Amino acid sequence: MGNGEIKKTVVLKGVGVSPGIAKGQVHLLNCQEFTTSYYKLDTKTLVAKEVKRFRDALKASNRELLDIKERISAKEGIEPIFIDIHIMILKDKMFIRETIENIRERRVNAEWAVKLTLTKYRALFQKMDDEYLRERVNDVEYVGERVLRNLSGKTCEKISDIDEAVIIIARDLSPADTIQINAEKVLGFATDMGGKTSHTAIVARSLEIPAVVGLENVTREIKAGDLVIVDGSAGVVIINPDPEVLKRYDDKQKHYRIIEEDLIRSAALPAVTGDRHRVRIGANIEFAEEIPSAVSHGTDGVGLYRTEFIYVNKERLPTEEEHFLNYKRVVSDPGLEWATIRTFDLGGDKFVSDPRLAEEMNPAMGLRAIRFCLREIDLFKVQLRAILRASVHGKTKILFPMISGVAEIRDAKKILCDVKAELCAEGVPIDENIEIGIMIEVPSAVMMADVLAREVDFFSIGTNDLIQYSLAIDRVNERVTYLYEPLHPAILRLLKRVVDAGHEAGINVAMCGEMAGEPYYALILLGLGIDELSMTPLAIPRMKKIIRESTVSESKELLNTVMSFSMVKESEEFVRAYMIKRFPENFPANNVPYR
Repeated sequence: MGNGEIKKTVVLKGVGVSPGIAKGQVHLLNCQEFTTSYYKLDTKTLVAKEVKRFRDALKASNRELLDIKERISAKEGIEPIFIDIHIMILKDKMFIRETIENIRERRVNAEWAVKLTLTKYRALFQKMDDEYLRERVNDVEYVGERVLRNLSGKTCEKISDIDEAVIIIARDLSPADTIQINAEKVLGFATDMGGKTSHTAIVARSLEIPAVVGLENVTREIKAGDLVIVDGSAGVVIINPDPEVLKRYDDKQKHYRIIEEDLIRSAALPAVTGDRHRVRIGANIEFAEEIPSAVSHGTDGVGLYRTEFIYVNKERLPTEEEHFLNYKRVVSDPGLEWATIRTFDLGGDKFVSDPRLAEEMNPAMGLRAIRFCLREIDLFKVQLRAILRASVHGKTKILFPMISGVAEIRDAKKILCDVKAELCAEGVPIDENIEIGIMIEVPSAVMMADVLAREVDFFSIGTNDLIQYSLAIDRVNERVTYLYEPLHPAILRLLKRVVDAGHEAGINVAMCGEMAGEPYYALILLGLGIDELSMTPLAIPRMKKIIRESTVSESKELLNTVMSFSMVKESEEFVRAYMIKRFPENFPANNVPYR
């Protein structure tokens, strides 16, 4: 800039994973480039040498992770759970066995053997329908890259050493990197890679650092010393903004901070409408470590505790005690009124370390969730025993996923009754009146909602799958994701049918899909009569504020208008315009330049 050069403004759109606005100088994370070498091994001596090199790299990687864990553990309020995950992957028998077999049978060097193993893992995880589980392959990739770096001798700059007010730009950041960020110094970050439900994104949100990922080429577009704006709310990165844009974002940043401070100050207030109707607000979590953030953001309880993490990437199936300790930590938290534990929504394709791995053409509609549980009853009972044991430590609810008809819920309830009887015979205390609910996420469950409602204590609508299955779209397929439309007239009718059936049977109806945390849909959901909304913790304060500023009568009027439309475009445009006009201060992202 000293020679008078005017730097070109570049705007990149990615995935906003942690809201907020950060502005500052770029710090390009310095990682030595390395390529995965390939060569054949001619002798048994060389094969043995490569196996030893691989094992040494595993040990070196383990030492690095343990060192990070020790340093992070010293920080107040931070649990190094993601480091434990990576250590667990390092010790995964399939990961080790597969790589050593590649060295011995294919007679290739350790680096290439690791790459072949990662390719196999990638193929396994890509079959998974659930976005959260699909992105767990990132953790395997991070571990693989750490091993490859130790094999190559190449190093990466320590993120913990960055001690200046900068915005980090990197090809990718692992959770192990992100958790070492000094949040008082690092203003935000942006990466080429990454997704919304990655562990890196979860850590960024817990640190409340603005972050945008999945930018594809930010590291190529940016240079050291550039000024950059990271808008984690809109998923936008602006490189070298001109003075006018800079001023607009300065104003927006001030406005955002005022709004966020106001939201956090009022987060603990209940979500009660102007005409005195209360909506219970829950948090969706994967780990007990997320509870403090959920409580500080105003959650009433845990509306959905996903238990899949307990299984994925384990060397063996988790024990009853491991289950119990996880559930006890959640349900006993004094900041929660209740915790809803969903039994595992897994199929044979998810058990990466299980030798009985199931190959399925379409695992999303295959042997998964309750279907898998009813087939693998012993495995199901282990989880149910642990949930029931934990139930005496706090208000606990059990949620069964992917119920498609009456037979499945009756079979699940019978197994639960058997487990209760076993525990009582053993003298183990449990909550005899534990509430039982089902996920409404397949069209057949919607059509049978009136009958199913007589079988359970509550419904929880999983909009992610319900929308996908009802509109016959694959959310993973980028060519049809535009058809994923929560305000589609058919979806609104399905939702109304479920709520009406639940209420006629005298049971509560919750919603725990992405739709539940979208502020634009707040009045629609209120008008439908949803009793409980469960969402990512960061979405809670804004949703509660909108509800407090609304009335049920207004919401029903809006819903009736929207349900008169026959085209989804009409619904979307009408609702968006209505909400922006009605609650302008709650939608600051609409004033973003370069949307």
